[in-house]
Amino acid sequence: MKVKVAILGCSGRMGRNLIQAAHEHESIELVGGSVRTSSSFVGFDLGELAGIGAIGLTTSTELSQLIDADVFIDFTSIDTTLENINWCQENNKALVIGTTGFSDVQIQLIEKAGDLIPVVLAPNTSVGVNLMFKLLEVTAKAIGDYTDIEIFEAHHRFKKDAPSGTAVKMGQVIADTLGRDLNKCAVYGREGITGERDRETIGFATVRAGDIVGEHTAFFADLGERLEITHKASSRMTFALGAMRAAFWLNEADNGFYDMQDVLGLKD
Repeated sequence: MKVKVAILGCSGRMGRNLIQAAHEHESIELVGGSVRTSSSFVGFDLGELAGIGAIGLTTSTELSQLIDADVFIDFTSIDTTLENINWCQENNKALVIGTTGFSDVQIQLIEKAGDLIPVVLAPNTSVGVNLMFKLLEVTAKAIGDYTDIEIFEAHHRFKKDAPSGTAVKMGQVIADTLGRDLNKCAVYGREGITGERDRETIGFATVRAGDIVGEHTAFFADLGERLEITHKASSRMTFALGAMRAAFWLNEADNGFYDMQDVLGLKD
């Protein structure tokens, strides 16, 4: 039996890839997708929107029009996602969240939603990226206490938040492994005479340019050697396919707050 999925925010760059991935996935049935009421894509065929040809499903402006879905996939905006969470709780619908940029308080609200529905919050749904998170944990345990740790990320010019949710998650994984508070040890910019580097800090560097889909590197640097762990995405389809995997997994999950590490079975 296929899992019925609806895409929230389906007119964006990521949303169009999600449409294609859902339509072509052997275990997923795409039942619809939403756009804003002010969108110029209201009433568009989802397939035409995604560039794969008409598939007989048109965009919706109300979540109630997508009530048949088992799992909703949300790659919208912070405010819209928080509204969608409330609706999903009221209607007992599972939710995969790919939106990024949430504050700590907002993440706590999302965690609380797991009391009523199954929720996956994934700043990056790529399988490769989530394997990288596991590698970062292993590396931090082995050499993190005596190396300088820096995180580099690059994305397209249209990305609205910085550093990326993936980069922040990388820092969080490393900080948690080393028993550090990322809010206190993160350095998001350097300029002027900064003095010698504090070994306890975790640095972040951000690039926004052109059509870069996503590049992330963690540097563990000592005197005489440097270990780099890198993930590069060349297509948004890798994120879309990961989101389908999360939706399929979440359909059978109990109420709770999960991430892609749970989906992939990477937790101890």
